[in-house]
Amino acid sequence: MISATEMMAFGGVVMLGAMSPGPDFAVVVRRSAISGRGYGMAAAAGIAAGVFVWVVAAATGIAALLAASAMAFTVVKVVGAAYLLYLGGKALRAALAKGGDLKVDLPDPGRKSPSAAFLEGLLTNVLNPKAALFFVALVPQFVSSGASLTDTLLLSGIALVGTGVWFLVVANLVSALRRVFARPAVRRAVDALTGAALIGLGVNLAAASRP
Repeated sequence: MISATEMMAFGGVVMLGAMSPGPDFAVVVRRSAISGRGYGMAAAAGIAAGVFVWVVAAATGIAALLAASAMAFTVVKVVGAAYLLYLGGKALRAALAKGGDLKVDLPDPGRKSPSAAFLEGLLTNVLNPKAALFFVALVPQFVSSGASLTDTLLLSGIALVGTGVWFLVVANLVSALRRVFARPAVRRAVDALTGAALIGLGVNLAAASRP
């Protein structure tokens, strides 16, 4: 059974990983700024769900197989990079498009449902093989491969809650300033910056190699 000290240490490392700049952060910021609090929180929940999946995969040895298999790693890497490039390209197109003021009472100008924002966050995290490498290195320090179901679910729950709390805070902070982001010039700047960041992260992921 994992001790309270180990649980706190694991949660702290996961939180630090979540706070590091990356595609997850870019997706939550853009979705919160452009679509509103509910959509940003849905994207945050999707990312947290992705982290839950990775911890379970790492605890059961599935993520280790992905990291060890050149073909599997490459497939996930290519698909993940393509998805980030797609999101980045979409954001840049929005930045170049001419539009009027964004009405803050219409939370999703793209007419997407919160479930679409959730899926966007989930895919951004799950299709990132670097997340697999992170949890393959982290999880075995707390539980061995083939850990009990209780320990696996406990660590997965800690990771889900910690990641979810961080990105929910980000979503709420960004959405609180949404009237500023509603200005066309600011909105285009957000789209341009997050689009460029996502494309850069996609290119970096595409060029990444297994350690």
